[in-house]
Amino acid sequence: MKQSKGIFYVLMAAVLFSIGGLCIKLVPWSPLAINGTRNLISAILIGIYLKATHHKIVINPAVLFGAVCMAATTTLFTIANKLTTAANTIVLQFTAPVFVILLMWIFFKERPKRVDIIASVIVFIGIICFFIDGLSTGNMLGNVIAVLSGIGYAGVFMMNSFEKSDSLSSIFLGQSLSAVTCVWFVFGETDFGMAAIGGIVALGVFQLALAYIFMAKGLDEVPAVTASLTTAIEPILNPLLVAVFYHETVTPLSFVGAVIVIAAIVGYNVWKAARPS
Repeated sequence: MKQSKGIFYVLMAAVLFSIGGLCIKLVPWSPLAINGTRNLISAILIGIYLKATHHKIVINPAVLFGAVCMAATTTLFTIANKLTTAANTIVLQFTAPVFVILLMWIFFKERPKRVDIIASVIVFIGIICFFIDGLSTGNMLGNVIAVLSGIGYAGVFMMNSFEKSDSLSSIFLGQSLSAVTCVWFVFGETDFGMAAIGGIVALGVFQLALAYIFMAKGLDEVPAVTASLTTAIEPILNPLLVAVFYHETVTPLSFVGAVIVIAAIVGYNVWKAARPS
């Protein structure tokens, strides 16, 4: 029951994360201006949440590691979305489960289980099918930055894996770091219409603040590998929203990939629930 609740929180976070591609595309600002402003909004809201729940901010090497990963993920993801398609960005960021497995092996000598490897392989086959056309035509620099975002995202999933870690503190500090370093770029922008303001508010309130509160609660209940695989629903929803509202193309092969990914996620989580570790 505890793990099922954690999976639900992570799944809700993934749904909220999925609006990122569309909102970033719709906001006519530079990626650093977008990233700084959305992180500023989110950091304020998470700060209020920490105060309301009497959650003290913890500062130690484990928390700072998570904060740096958090800042890197949000910044690189925003830049990649402006340089290449939403589909390219999200599929390449979702190399994260592989990096989670590798990093858990390196830092904690936690050998990946057979089911983790099988699920990762199936998920990535599905994601590759979903975006195979986009990967062949995207901007190479954007693709490389998206992969780097995936490495940072792996660190986000591992925030609770280190001794004395505190995921909410890492999220708050990481978003504050992004806000302090990037928000100044907004002064170079000239378009403050409804699309820009509405997109920024949606990014700050829902795609970062509420999503990462859900993510933090989920990471308290489920292992990093399980969380990273569960959020693979995001690369299905993200480009679909962009395709519908921003007219980036989704091919028939994408639907094959969607079926594969969803089947892998459901099968993996059912197996984990039936055989708790």
